[in-house]
Amino acid sequence: MVYIVDKPTTNTNMSNKYEPLKHHTENSDSGSGDDEVGPYITDLGSIEYPPGEHKLQHPYCLWFSKRPSHVQGSQGYSQALRLVGQVGTVEQWWALYSHIVRLQDIPAHRDLHLFKKGIKPMWEDAANKKGGKWVIRLRKEQAGRAWENLCMAMLGEQFMAGNEICGVVVSTRYQEYLLSIWNRTASDQATTARIRDALKRLLNIPASATMEYKTHNDCLKASKNIPNNSLKS
Repeated sequence: MVYIVDKPTTNTNMSNKYEPLKHHTENSDSGSGDDEVGPYITDLGSIEYPPGEHKLQHPYCLWFSKRPSHVQGSQGYSQALRLVGQVGTVEQWWALYSHIVRLQDIPAHRDLHLFKKGIKPMWEDAANKKGGKWVIRLRKEQAGRAWENLCMAMLGEQFMAGNEICGVVVSTRYQEYLLSIWNRTASDQATTARIRDALKRLLNIPASATMEYKTHNDCLKASKNIPNNSLKS
């Protein structure tokens, strides 16, 4: 059995319903039930800030999802999201991160989403609907360190993009992994270019990696034209 989080910790504001936080099994590709991704929880309440810990500029939520084998629409995708934990301090983040299963051990077609609290990792969310994302395709052996660096760059406000950053995502595939960073305003070309340049610098992206910008509106339109037996991209 595979776990996204090995065991709950009190510092990360995890729900007691996750004991442990079971989100998928090694054989989960053969089924499609909600039990494979754990209980449906979308809010863990207010963030706690223990004295002496280093407060982040924004609180964040970590989500997990198993991508559906067929297009289900926004409601179906929303039901596939599971809230793993939330953090408001540097210490809480490392407590949560230290219990996350290694990226290479997560099966294909699963996503981890680290988003500002109050923003769901969906195109239709009010904070995302006018935005877009930079998508980077990496080989599996390159993705683990890049994902960690991406999370740390966002938590540390290293993109110098103000309130534009909404969250980051890693998507596991069979041959490659996809890393993406979502921002609020796709039409702000100066900001999207600044985010692109920061990504290249902070993640040390190899020359072999591909990188492209997609608006969420274009992704939403494209998803409506995908055959029912195809994966939503």
